[in-house]
Amino acid sequence: MVETGRKYVFDFDSTLTRVEALDVLAEMTLQGNPKRNEIVAEIQKITNLGIDGDISFTESLERRIRLLNANKSDLEALVKELRQKISKSIESNKQFFHEFSEDIYVISCGFKEFIDPIVEEYNIPSDRVYANTFKFDADGNIIGFDETNVLAAHNGKIDCLRNLDLEGEVQVIGDGYSDYVMREAGIAHKFFAYTENVHREKATNNADHVAPNLDEFLFVNDLPRNLSYPKNRIKILLLENVHTAAFDNLSEEGFSVELIKTSLSEDELIERIKGVHVLGIRSKTQVTQKVLDAADKLLVVGAFCIGTTQIDLEYSKKKGVVVFNAPYSNTRSVVELAIGQIIMLMRSIFPRSTEIHNGEWNKTAAGSQEVRGKNLGIVGYGNIGKQMSVLAEAMGMKVYYYDVDDQLAIGNAIKCSTLEDLLNVSDVVTLHVDDNKANKNFIGEREINQMKDGAKLINLSRGFVVDIDALASALKSGKLGGAAVDVYPSEPRSNGGFETPLQGLSNVILTPHIGGSTEEAQRDIADFVPNKIMDYINTGNTVDAVNFPNIRLPKQNKAHRFLHIHRNVPGIMAKINEILAQYGLNISGQYLSTDSEVGYVITDLDKEYDKDVIKALKKIENTIKFRVLY
Repeated sequence: MVETGRKYVFDFDSTLTRVEALDVLAEMTLQGNPKRNEIVAEIQKITNLGIDGDISFTESLERRIRLLNANKSDLEALVKELRQKISKSIESNKQFFHEFSEDIYVISCGFKEFIDPIVEEYNIPSDRVYANTFKFDADGNIIGFDETNVLAAHNGKIDCLRNLDLEGEVQVIGDGYSDYVMREAGIAHKFFAYTENVHREKATNNADHVAPNLDEFLFVNDLPRNLSYPKNRIKILLLENVHTAAFDNLSEEGFSVELIKTSLSEDELIERIKGVHVLGIRSKTQVTQKVLDAADKLLVVGAFCIGTTQIDLEYSKKKGVVVFNAPYSNTRSVVELAIGQIIMLMRSIFPRSTEIHNGEWNKTAAGSQEVRGKNLGIVGYGNIGKQMSVLAEAMGMKVYYYDVDDQLAIGNAIKCSTLEDLLNVSDVVTLHVDDNKANKNFIGEREINQMKDGAKLINLSRGFVVDIDALASALKSGKLGGAAVDVYPSEPRSNGGFETPLQGLSNVILTPHIGGSTEEAQRDIADFVPNKIMDYINTGNTVDAVNFPNIRLPKQNKAHRFLHIHRNVPGIMAKINEILAQYGLNISGQYLSTDSEVGYVITDLDKEYDKDVIKALKKIENTIKFRVLY
């Protein structure tokens, strides 16, 4: 065991557990009482008044016990319930309590009858638990408490700790002002306001340090812990109004998350990126070399969309920054919109709708056709193109597709060997190409002239893929019979005014880049991308990374994990293992993946290590980034 010369005094309710035990007991004993909710709320109110020191603790205790209507027989069920309510970071750091049990005390205004059985599992014996005790009548009903116990008095924790006369530095960890008073009285050296379960202003305002979890407390004191770096210290910046579920997912995991509704300019982002570990963006924020150079702590960029051209992927890789996107989450949304637009265009729905809005009735079949039996040309036969193919064929369309990569046909779709072949035969052409810069003006005047007269064009891919002026000319001349456009060569960073040469043209559907913007898709993205981010932060996994060697790692099992990112030059692996051997470290698992530019080595070690080994590994020539997980 490591000697620190410190003593650690823990509160119980809302610190070691996520709840106030008497509140839970009330909820159990008042089952069936018509006034249950009202009485429980009153008990909670009295609890908080006592914790914040707004009424005497003795009064708080007396009033709550009168309302409880509890029996000794209820305590067994309460203990069972409390075992399920241990604070998350307390439970994950059980090792600390076992290693330092001789230096750990529990001082609580709760009751030994339910505290002892809980903390016993954390190697804290009853003689280091200081708490109140119940009084029972002959039938076992709880009728009061031992009023001679020092902890039954107001600010009794002060006298309790003073009587212990502990040697060395005394640190108090608790959620309430009633814990802080030990520090205020000068008998504790530090007070940590524990906010994992409840945030009490009166406690945090007076604390030496605010600990959102036990990991933070252990980190500050350089004590053994489950996580090498507390999650609350990992800063995440989410831009462009990504779905609030992403904020919730990451916050619940314990990270510090900030959400901004708009994109940021390069200069603004350079200013905000300092100290940020994870950046979440959509399509408008540009992650340039200058931004990446300013990012002193950046580990991950999460693109909450399909495209990644807004991110300098190569430079991100050189800086050891892993990029994830959401290649599948909004596929269905895009396809459904495209199907809807095909029907709308073929039936000339938008001109008819506009006429009605203008007070004109024009019932006609002219220019209105069924989609069944028509030829659909899909340019780009990836995830979206393939699903488009299936749904279009189900509606009776004959599907043709063209892709620069060799793609197998789905169903009865017919592969075209050239783009021109597809354009020549299609009644409707829908674009689903990627964001490769080489695709600029992929559909221009020449390609439009190769299309059938009166054909319809749909672009739900990238704005720069279509020459907008050439498209506008073709629509005005009648070469094309309609178009649906969701993306544009230049798009505003936030909602407001917008202009395009396509405005005002008949049978043209214009939408503001909402192909993937459905509640379902945004929710899926808000789950998928944060999961990838958390998996990398927590375990080092890079599966589905856009710019990085992909490694699927086994779950960490009581091992320290070293993550080493380096330039892919010969001999790095040998140097890593040479250093590990010098420090007598046994490797329980090692994983390597490389591409032409970088190498990524993960090493699991089954024993404690000298911290100098970290310095040695960081000093290896061509090291880009190094992290420790445990």
